[in-house]
Amino acid sequence: MNSLLTDSLVCSFRNLGRKKFRSFLTISGIAIGVASVVVIGSIGEIGKNTINKELSSLGLGSITVSTDKKFTNLKMTEDDLALIRKTPCVKSATPIVVDYSSVRMRGLVANTVLWGLDNKNTQIINLVPKFGRMLNQIDLVSASNVCVVDTNMAKLFYHRENIVGKHLDAMIGGSYVKLEIVGVASSGGNILQSMVGDVIPSFAYLPYTTLQRYKGESTFNQIAVTLRNQDKIDSSAEQLTAIMNRSHNLNRGFKIDNISEQRDTLNNMLGIVTIILSAIAAVSLVVAGLGIMTVMIVSVNERTREIGIKKSIGATKSIIMTEFLIEAFTISLIGSVLGVAVGLGLVWLGCFILRIPMLVDMNLLLTSVAISVVVGMVFGVYPATIAAKMRPVDALRTE
Repeated sequence: MNSLLTDSLVCSFRNLGRKKFRSFLTISGIAIGVASVVVIGSIGEIGKNTINKELSSLGLGSITVSTDKKFTNLKMTEDDLALIRKTPCVKSATPIVVDYSSVRMRGLVANTVLWGLDNKNTQIINLVPKFGRMLNQIDLVSASNVCVVDTNMAKLFYHRENIVGKHLDAMIGGSYVKLEIVGVASSGGNILQSMVGDVIPSFAYLPYTTLQRYKGESTFNQIAVTLRNQDKIDSSAEQLTAIMNRSHNLNRGFKIDNISEQRDTLNNMLGIVTIILSAIAAVSLVVAGLGIMTVMIVSVNERTREIGIKKSIGATKSIIMTEFLIEAFTISLIGSVLGVAVGLGLVWLGCFILRIPMLVDMNLLLTSVAISVVVGMVFGVYPATIAAKMRPVDALRTE
C-alpha cells in the first residue's frame, strides 16, 4: 500500500513534465492571479504607510486648538501658547502661521508655502537638516529675515541642493521681503511633491515671528499640538478645551480638531479600496482554477488506460484520487510561489522608482498562497473524482 502511494506521488510529479507547455500555461495563470493580489495589496499598505508618514511630517499628526467662531471673536496669543505648553498632556505645541505665497530667485518665480516655525525644540514639522543650520531661538526672538528651504526648492532654482547663503524674495503682506537662506532640509511632503509636484508646491520655513511681523499680525488662528499619549486624544482634548475656556472666562470659546481621526478615515477609505481591488484581482485566481480543472480533465482522458492498469494491479480509488489532487496542489503551489516572487519584484521596482520604503505584509503573502492552493485543490477534486470512479474494465478498453 505504501509502495503504491509512493508511486502515485512520483507519477503525479512526472505527469506534470509530460506536457511541459500546458503545465507552464496553467502555472502562469495562477502566478498572474497571485501577483496581481500581491501588487494591489502591497500598494494599499505602502500607500497608507507613506501617507501617514507624510501627514505626520507635515505637522498633521495630532490635534489643533482654535477659537470657535460661533461663540467668540477672540484670537489666540503668546499667552495662550504658553498655557498650552504647560499642560501636562502636551508634548509640544507650535502656532500655525502659514502664508500661501510666491518666491523669486534668479529671475524665476514659483508658488510656495511659507511656514512660520517655532524653534527646533517645539516645532512639529519634521525637518531633516542637509546643509547649513536650522532656525534657532535667536531667529525667533529677533524675527530675523532668515529661512530654511526644502531640497525641492533648491533644485528648482539652482539645480542642486546646497544653496546656503543665497537669498530669495518672498511675497509677504503684499510686498517682496528679502530672506537669507541659512539651511536646506529634507521636509515633510517631499514624496508627495515628487508624485504630484504640480499640486503641492515647495516649502520655505522662517520664524513665525518674522511672518507675523510682515503680515502685521500678533495672534494665531490655530495652534498645533502633539500629545504625550496618542491613545488618550479624547480626554486630552477635553482637558485642553476646559483649560482654555477657563483662562478666558468662557463656556464654549475653543474647539479641538482631531486630525488623527481624519487620517484614520482616510486609512479606512484606502483599506476599502484595496480590498475591492484585491477581490477583483482574486477573480483571476478563480479563472486559473477553472484552467486547472480543464487541464486535469484532459489529463484524465489522456491517461484513461494508465488508470485502468493501475486499478487492475491494486490501486484503490483513494490512491488514484490522491495522485490527481497532488498534481493540482503542485500546480497551485508552484504558481503561487512564482506569483509572490513576481509581485514582490514589481512592488520593489515601483518603490525604487518612487523612492519610497518597501513594506512587505507577510499575512498578505501567506493568505495569497493559501487561497491559491485551496482554489487549485477545489477545482482539482472533480477531475480526481472522475479518475477514481473509473472501472478498470472500461478503462482498459480505451485505445
